Amino acid sequence: MALRNIVERDGVDSETLYKRCRPVDDVNDRIRVMLDDMVETMRQAGGVGLAAPQVGILRRLFVAEPEPDEVYYFVNPEIVKTEGSQESQEGCLSVPGYVGIVDRPEKITIRGLDRNGKMQEMEFEGFAATVMCHEYDHLDGILYTQKARDVRLITEDDEETEDDR
Repeated sequence: MALRNIVERDGVDSETLYKRCRPVDDVNDRIRVMLDDMVETMRQAGGVGLAAPQVGILRRLFVAEPEPDEVYYFVNPEIVKTEGSQESQEGCLSVPGYVGIVDRPEKITIRGLDRNGKMQEMEFEGFAATVMCHEYDHLDGILYTQKARDVRLITEDDEETEDDR
């Protein structure tokens, strides 16, 4: 496994963050290595999710770890159902040093391939739903700052952000 460089909003190659990603044709060993690299990169950076465009790859896949040692892999994901609403304080590894408030669904159902190419459909609530929605948005070229209100610099008084710490 290897660490990947995280693309930042105001950095080199930042245009990849604003582009819609293409589907993955085949979940093969190359994709699995990429997913493993993304998990390692996410953990090293202290995040809870990482999408392919954040490491410069315009493919529809992301990894998420809303709880320690609870890693989810989604390839070609699709959110098929949403319920309710919640406010979440979010940050992003591609927008370091900032947080903002975003309205997200309270509960989602998401369908996509796992790291072995097998179709999976899962439900998430609360914080986990926020993480999945945040990462899913990256695949459509949307940063949380485009949806957020009260985007501001993180201060020492802030609690941990609820996404992509």
